[in-house]
Amino acid sequence: MQTLLGPQDPATFSVLNAAGRSPYVLIADHAGQVVPRRLHDLGLPQAELDRHIGWDIGIAGVTRHLSALLDAQAVLQTYSRLVIDCNRPLASPTLIPQVSDFTEIPGNAGLDAAQRQQRIDEIHAPYHAHIRQVLDARAGQGLPTLLVMMHSFTPAMAGAQRPWHAGVLYHRDTRLAHALLSALGAEGDLVVGDNQPYAVSDSSDYAVPVHGEGRGLPHVELEIRQDLIADDAGQQAWAQRLARIFTAIAADFVPG
Repeated sequence: MQTLLGPQDPATFSVLNAAGRSPYVLIADHAGQVVPRRLHDLGLPQAELDRHIGWDIGIAGVTRHLSALLDAQAVLQTYSRLVIDCNRPLASPTLIPQVSDFTEIPGNAGLDAAQRQQRIDEIHAPYHAHIRQVLDARAGQGLPTLLVMMHSFTPAMAGAQRPWHAGVLYHRDTRLAHALLSALGAEGDLVVGDNQPYAVSDSSDYAVPVHGEGRGLPHVELEIRQDLIADDAGQQAWAQRLARIFTAIAADFVPG
């Protein structure tokens, strides 16, 4: 069986600021929209891959700017969430979706077990293995770590407008999430979702249960509405806001 990723396909993930000295580590599971050449765009026109179903619009730019402003290490996933969703546990029915927001994904229909495993082995597994390596290395060096999962969400879903500018998501561990909720709420110009527009669970999410709760690290999943970060100006503005907020929050978690 041929490998899924060929010599002309990009690396599974990119790493920014590997020597960053910030306590923050940023990860972006849906940063990219690349489809391996051998999957022929999953049978979709580019316009579908450009939609929110193909990736988290704008979050790669926010993460890059924020990484630079904080001097924080960041790990960004390259491949489209339609190929395999790197924020899903392997048993999730939406790990490799056959339909997303009413769009059928031809290239995901009728996959056999070997084809599914290939996507896990070549995309999902190495991405998370690298995150584990980053976190293991920091633990080995005695460095404090505040883990932030960077995401974005579409302004409307199923015909309903979403009023939130940003959402703060968490599960059992609320330490960093509640601090961020308070700080974003204090900005005065934001509508902030408390576990909205999504809620985290063991069955629907990977990063929070595994990398955050599984290690006991203070962590938070941040969602930003896509129309606010669709261009570089919006991405820079949000990165600057978050850098200021995250820097202030860190003082409560990291000894001075």
